[in-house]
Order: sequence, then C-alpha cells, then structure tokens
Amino acid sequence: MTATFPLPYVVFGVTGRTGAAAADALLRAGHPVRVVVRDPAKGRPWAERGAEVAVADLTDLASMTKALSQIQGAYVVSPQHYNREDLFERADLIADTTARAAVAAEVPRLVALSSVGADRDSGTGWIRMNRMFEQHLGETGVSTIFLRAAYFMENWMPMVGQAMRSGTLPTFLAPPQRPLPMVATVDVGRTAAALLQEKRTGTCIVTLAGPKDYAPDDVAAIISATRQKPVDVVVLPETKWSDALADAHFSSAALAGFADMTRGLNCSHIDIKSDPTAVEWAGTTTLERVIIELAQRQR
Repeated sequence: MTATFPLPYVVFGVTGRTGAAAADALLRAGHPVRVVVRDPAKGRPWAERGAEVAVADLTDLASMTKALSQIQGAYVVSPQHYNREDLFERADLIADTTARAAVAAEVPRLVALSSVGADRDSGTGWIRMNRMFEQHLGETGVSTIFLRAAYFMENWMPMVGQAMRSGTLPTFLAPPQRPLPMVATVDVGRTAAALLQEKRTGTCIVTLAGPKDYAPDDVAAIISATRQKPVDVVVLPETKWSDALADAHFSSAALAGFADMTRGLNCSHIDIKSDPTAVEWAGTTTLERVIIELAQRQR
C-alpha cells in the first residue's frame, strides 16, 4: 500500500518579513511547506527546517507554474521594485504571470498580500501595484483571499534610528496627532498562514490592522520612554520628501508614487474602512513592541 502525504503550502516572499512569518507559522503548526526563492542560497535556512525549496522567477511562467503545482494553497506576494522607473509595468507583469501560473497549476486557493486602499482606482500611488495584483488574480476564478494590510509598523525603522540619535522624529504622516491603522509584519504573515488553513472557497477581502490605531506622536512617546529623553515630532513638508528619501535610492517614478500614496493617507482618501465588503481582522502585536525592538537595534 502506497503511503500518501499531505500536499504542501507554498509561501512566496520568505526573504521578506511577511513571507518569513507565514512560512514559520505553517512549519510550527506541522504543515509541509514549499518556499519559493529566486536565489537557491536564500532557501537553505528553510531547507534546514524541513521545507521544500522551489526556485522561480516571478516573471517566468514555467518556473512559477512548477512552483505552484500539487499544493494545498499558496501565499503570494508581488515585491515592489522601487529603484526601477518601470516599477508599475514590472508589477503588472508579475501579477499577470502569477495569475496565469495559478490557473495552469490548478491552485485550489490563494492568499494574496495587498494593501488598504486597493479598492480605490486612483490617488493611491504605490498601492496601485496591489490593485493590479488583485485585478489579475481576481480574473482567474481561483479562490483567493486578498489580505489588505494597514501601514506597516516597520516602516518607521529609519525614522526610529534618527530619533534615537538626534531626539527628532521625522514623519511624512500628518497631522502627527491623528491615529492611523498600523500592523506588524509578523501579524501579516501569521494571518496569511491562518487564512490559508481555513479551507474556504470563493474570493473575499480581509483587512488587517493592529490591536489599535497609532499616531506619529505615539511613536515619539515610545522612543522617548526608551531613550529616557524627549523626542520631538517634525512633520516633513512635501517639498522635503525627496531629500528625506535620498538614501532609499528610489526612481523618480517611485518617488512620485510615494508622494501620491502619502497624500492619500494624509487626507484619508486611503481608508481601511472604505470597502464595505471587507472582513476586518486585527493583529495582536503592539506598536510598542515593534518600536522598542527597532530602537534597541540602534543602540
């Protein structure tokens, strides 16, 4: 009698935070996991934990189809290439290839990382790449949960370092006392893993925020308590955004997308509650935990 083994869950983006958290959660739960990487060396730590490693290029249909074949489901992400002038065209190609591969491989279910604001057809900047991802996957007929994450708490990392050194926290978000939904990337990955295991069919949208909303002033207060010295919040005017992002080496197209997205956040055009069809989920990781961890790395 031939033994049968459960099919694996596939996880993309394991070199990033959310994919790593999703793969970790699935492995800890005892599930077979196949991680997808472009560089085989990046898969070694996962192989050592018992995961299968598939090598694929997100724009190559054949390798993507192979990576997605014979599985229970997959967590898919579309990495955004902020150094490229054609980042939106690249995102469209990745979305199209992922969708075609999912159909060819007869994937039973997907969880796709998206963003709050993906329901808006304009005025969202970078989030338009998530909207493309949703549109291509939505046309496939594959059961898909679109996981629309709030503002990542880890986005504060470079500003936390500056605040620890200088006592000044720069922010693009305004006004600084206005709370916004934020979520830890570990909660995004863990939620993706939980949703994959739900076995539901059909397509739906899940929004994910943290346990409460937070303002830039809250970030400053946490850093102030950590360094035991006052921290002032300085809202950067739009004329200074490009200079502030110089070290990130964004393309001009990426800078324009960042500005459009940030304006959308600041005027509440991008709103986690703007899509009435979405199911609301909340993570458990607090901003305090994330900021303190980021601050300790700066010491």
